[in-house]
Amino acid sequence: MITSSPFGLLPDGREIVEFQLTNSHGHRVHVITLGGIVSQLHVPDRNGQTADIVCGFDRLESYVGGHPYFGSIVGRVAGRLTGGKFSLDGRAYNLAVNDAPNHLHGGLDGFDKRVWAAEVAGDQLRLSYVSPDGEEGYPGTLEVAVIYCLSEANEFSVTYEAVTDAPTPINFTNHSYFNLAGEGRGRIDDHILQIFSQEIVATDDAMTLLGRRESVDRKANDFRQARRLGDAIPHLHQNHGDNYILRHAPAPSPELAARLEDPASGRVMEVLTTERCLQLYCGTALDGSLIGKSRLPYAQHFAVCLECQGYPDGANTADFGNVILRPGEIYEQTTIHQFQNINPQ
Repeated sequence: MITSSPFGLLPDGREIVEFQLTNSHGHRVHVITLGGIVSQLHVPDRNGQTADIVCGFDRLESYVGGHPYFGSIVGRVAGRLTGGKFSLDGRAYNLAVNDAPNHLHGGLDGFDKRVWAAEVAGDQLRLSYVSPDGEEGYPGTLEVAVIYCLSEANEFSVTYEAVTDAPTPINFTNHSYFNLAGEGRGRIDDHILQIFSQEIVATDDAMTLLGRRESVDRKANDFRQARRLGDAIPHLHQNHGDNYILRHAPAPSPELAARLEDPASGRVMEVLTTERCLQLYCGTALDGSLIGKSRLPYAQHFAVCLECQGYPDGANTADFGNVILRPGEIYEQTTIHQFQNINPQ
């Protein structure tokens, strides 16, 4: 079932609407039309007690004030595009360098700050947005749709679709921050993480992707076997995350990419995706500081991001996978968050 209610007004008077997707097992997803943000995700534990497992705000003003992409649709290009530059069909493009020395998550006013049109069709919430030619420096008018669905099988799926009238790079993701114990209930140290990948893309100290694959074998970022995050985080890259290569071409249907478990609550989230990469981020910037006019109500490592996407710098390094959408082509990818519970060992 999907219901809706007002969530507030932007400073320019535009209304933001909140949608609630529910199933009969006590799962509930809240989505607002600003940024397509997943503002709440309620999941029962092994005893049937429900908690919100994603970071977010209760008030529109906090989202407008600034935040680290909590639950947002991110694009046109999620992740870091090296130097804020790329060339396409013989023409050079310069984008905002909003995470020096790179372009990050679509620029200064990416999809996370746009108001999306909403349509409900059965158990699906369809958000749409038309990104005009030249927006944030990207070429081509891009028509984007993002479909949210919460099933009776306790699967929360996000499907992305896009078409363009001119060649343009695209790479979408959802930037939810997960804490399976419940948002605000402490660090993720005791969470158990498994990532089904044997290699990452190397980065430098500024998190610039270097276009070089590296094996995770015998390294701190090896999550092929399930590991406690508190044991791994102190030894990870300074940003406490990496871009993992799942496969070298999109999968025809969602395949298992990662598994996250909170032993205390019994909650388990399996992440399945058609995408090629997964960005791990362990909430390093959640340090209670100000972002814009909003103070983050979370401490460092209170949540973890598992962002399924293509290769962010694919416009410059095509060997890692094509991210260029051309007229006549249809872009589509799906990520599923599948929830279950386990009993104590």
